[in-house]
Amino acid sequence: MDDHYLMDVYKRLPVTFERGEGVWLWDTEGNQYLDALAGIAVTVLGHSHPVIVETIQKQAAKLIHTSNLYHIANQESLAKELCRLTRLSKTFFCNSGAEAVETALKLARLYGHQKGVNDPKVLVMTGAFHGRTFATLSAGGSQRAQEGFEPLVPSFVRVPYNDIDAIHKKAQEISDIVAILVEPVQGESGIQVPNDRYLSDIRTICNEQKWLMILDEVQTGMGRTGTLFAYLAHSFLPDILAVAKGLANGVPIGACLANEAVGNLFKPGKHGSTFGGNPLACAVGLATLKEIEKHKLWENAKIQGDRLLQGLKEKLKDRPHVKAIRGKGLMIGIELDRPCRDILLLGLKKRLLFTVSNENVIRLLPPLIINKEQSDQIIEILPNIISEFTNKQETKKSAI
Repeated sequence: MDDHYLMDVYKRLPVTFERGEGVWLWDTEGNQYLDALAGIAVTVLGHSHPVIVETIQKQAAKLIHTSNLYHIANQESLAKELCRLTRLSKTFFCNSGAEAVETALKLARLYGHQKGVNDPKVLVMTGAFHGRTFATLSAGGSQRAQEGFEPLVPSFVRVPYNDIDAIHKKAQEISDIVAILVEPVQGESGIQVPNDRYLSDIRTICNEQKWLMILDEVQTGMGRTGTLFAYLAHSFLPDILAVAKGLANGVPIGACLANEAVGNLFKPGKHGSTFGGNPLACAVGLATLKEIEKHKLWENAKIQGDRLLQGLKEKLKDRPHVKAIRGKGLMIGIELDRPCRDILLLGLKKRLLFTVSNENVIRLLPPLIINKEQSDQIIEILPNIISEFTNKQETKKSAI
């Protein structure tokens, strides 16, 4: 491992993976791991999926990139499919979730100026994570992520997540809010799941105030929470939707979708992307969507998510160091009473991959193809990892 020539922005674990198949990864030493992270909710179909491999090979042999100066057939086909599935009307393709949210924020500003608002503001949530560009970083709720990058982009108004009363209050106090940006489930802040009416109530407020409702479904989308997109479990539509991560099973792509009126705010020259929506990424996006829809993998996400949630709750119910277990579909968080970054090393030792968010929440984001036996393995292995971690810490405390 020689990372001398890389900027020091990641706290990498001491392992290098060489190949993968389904929910499994193998390192350079030949050790096999159960991947309960999926590249942070990206490889929704697992590793080396035969349809994805074949799609990449065929498209790479034909054409990888031209430019958005020209028509791109795969891009138009993927946009059509996304609009059909989301019930929205217009699509802009980019390369990441941050770019998709950035696009949404630019649309909100255009919408505000069209209404005659000189300083259009977007209401955002505590604990939010929307990306690391200047605008998305500013919209996010992590002071640690923002530190050192001030001054931040202005015109964001922050309220507590899952607090409708706080939104009503801001609506009365501030006249130039034009949009609300919200995640259906907050991932980076430790799998925070709002009450069942939260999103619908936000839609109602947006209708009343003539605000745009912007949903960041970068992590919750592509079947992860039990429907193809989290909002499809409800009876409303957002005005703008940000999508990325699992859209092409690991090939970088992002998309910002909008209804007809909002989508038409962009005119030639107002926005763009060199690589966004290139033939390769869109071919893989189409193949990924078709596989998810063909097998209704959002249903498996709900079944296995419920199994994991209930199994882990049962196994961990008497553990004093476990504060909470929460989740929706295949987004599951186990909150401990202490920082637990070092537990990832024990995970490697036990050949189980997961991550830690918000310092003390173990986060599981397995591929949507995970089956009963693999879920049961997680239920069996993870509590042992937590026990070993907390026992070691308590032993160290006693020795001091």
